[in-house]
Amino acid sequence: MLVKLPEAGADMVTAPFRAGLRSRVYETASLNTPRPADIIPVTTRDGARLRVHAYGPADGEVIVLAHGWSCAIEYWNPQINAFAGEYRVYAYDQRGHGESESGRRAFGADQLADDFSDVLDAVLRPGQRATLVGHSMGGMTIQAWAQRYPHQVAQRASAVLLATTAARRIPNRATVLPVFNDLIPAPDWLSLALFGTPLPLPGGRAVRLIAKHRLCNAAATADQVDFGMSIVRSCRPSTRAAVARSLLHLDLHGAAAHLTVPTSVVAGSYDKLLPEEHSREIADTLADSGYLDRYLILPTGHLVNIEAADAFNAELARVIRAGRRGMVAAAG
Repeated sequence: MLVKLPEAGADMVTAPFRAGLRSRVYETASLNTPRPADIIPVTTRDGARLRVHAYGPADGEVIVLAHGWSCAIEYWNPQINAFAGEYRVYAYDQRGHGESESGRRAFGADQLADDFSDVLDAVLRPGQRATLVGHSMGGMTIQAWAQRYPHQVAQRASAVLLATTAARRIPNRATVLPVFNDLIPAPDWLSLALFGTPLPLPGGRAVRLIAKHRLCNAAATADQVDFGMSIVRSCRPSTRAAVARSLLHLDLHGAAAHLTVPTSVVAGSYDKLLPEEHSREIADTLADSGYLDRYLILPTGHLVNIEAADAFNAELARVIRAGRRGMVAAAG
């Protein structure tokens, strides 16, 4: 009980503000939150209720979006706004994030995979396949799902896009903190202290400036930085800390080999949280298995789909077409 009290207290402090942080209005229209066409009831196998939204026409080709650590459905606003006019877009709050419940399971690779499988069960009809998109921890989710459920990949995925993600050695490669991992290795205790402690994230000009230069690229706009930080600050502190502790030892090396559909990997050349070498390692795994469709490096930090939304959306459109061609070839 004594261990859990600070986490409960931090969550209570942020509770009145979290929804508002996710629904702010920006001058950049693509960042603003659209109204979902449907809300899909999803309960995981251990009883956790997840928030799952559907956008766009019910008969459209399907895109499923999996967000990263400390984010929520709204993180994907630039993609939902761009694609929901033609496609059926599904996005969900990962366990403990946004409005989804934490449930009883500990965070980890199997939990990420099982939750994703449960979401796909709920949103896809029998025989229906989707383009799967994962950013950061969302990319880890898709890799974990492919490793745990390899038989589901060809049944449920037409193509995959993995964005600024990783498979292993997450704290050992991050260069968010100056000096550490650039010049000297960052000790695990430092990562635990900074990211595994359940404290509310402050706002303000100084925090935005730090975020711009450590999380984004130097050319990121004020709206892009504000949007990204608002989404991250809307996460429950207890979830942010618990997931950070679990990601410290996550090892999905080689899991991408189970993605047996056309798969694109997108990296950010200025990404300090999950530097480009993570994405390159995953791309190499896919190339060895014969399913790497493209490896693309964009001039962004970690929030690639926000900082370079047009280029990212163009790549997603290309990936959808590649998946479509693959399905036609398989049918022929």
